[in-house]
Amino acid sequence: MKRTILFLTIALFAIGCYAQKEIYKIAVKNMYGKTETLKPYKGKVLLIVNTATRCGFTPQYKELEELYAKYRAQGFEVLDFPCNQFGAQAPEDILKIREFCTENYETTFPLYDKIDVNGAEAAPLFTYLKEKQGFKGFDLSDPRGQRMDNMLRKRDADYDKKSDIKWNFTKFLVDGNGRVVRRFEPTESMNSVDQAVSELLKKNFGKKMKKKACKKAKKNAACCEKK
Repeated sequence: MKRTILFLTIALFAIGCYAQKEIYKIAVKNMYGKTETLKPYKGKVLLIVNTATRCGFTPQYKELEELYAKYRAQGFEVLDFPCNQFGAQAPEDILKIREFCTENYETTFPLYDKIDVNGAEAAPLFTYLKEKQGFKGFDLSDPRGQRMDNMLRKRDADYDKKSDIKWNFTKFLVDGNGRVVRRFEPTESMNSVDQAVSELLKKNFGKKMKKKACKKAKKNAACCEKK
């Protein structure tokens, strides 16, 4: 019985680990249209964002760049996926979007090709992100949250029961193991995003140090055995 429980525990853990790492296998297109995966970011903390150039939330580009500059050296990346599905607020081609971002906000984080985030043509990455972190509502104590809620409820009375992306600058936070740990709606304070990124980086760093210590201990033990 104990062996069965142990086997099931190990199996479930293995399945969980495998599922977390699935994100690194998902195909995406870079800004030049070349297909690649997120494998190069394995082990890093990621903030994945659907963006737009003509949105009321577009100034968040500045805060995203500040966040990137602040934490990049600690293993943090912002991944930018422009989307034209919300109010047609990202109508430009990808090169014009790059020009807009660099000239107005001096962004340096990776820019990917334009995508859909909802519907039949939704990018597989965002389909995955939505499955892992559904919509949990806007903060209705915030006037911006109230406005978004009113606008979307007029279009769909049950909008809040769906995991779809609601608007531009929705953000997903992914840990170093590929686990989608948090979803931020565009109305959420960037200070909250900063705090969550900082806390996750500390955990990520702790895990890396623990892993190094374990390897060192095993190496030392092996050396002792040889002696």
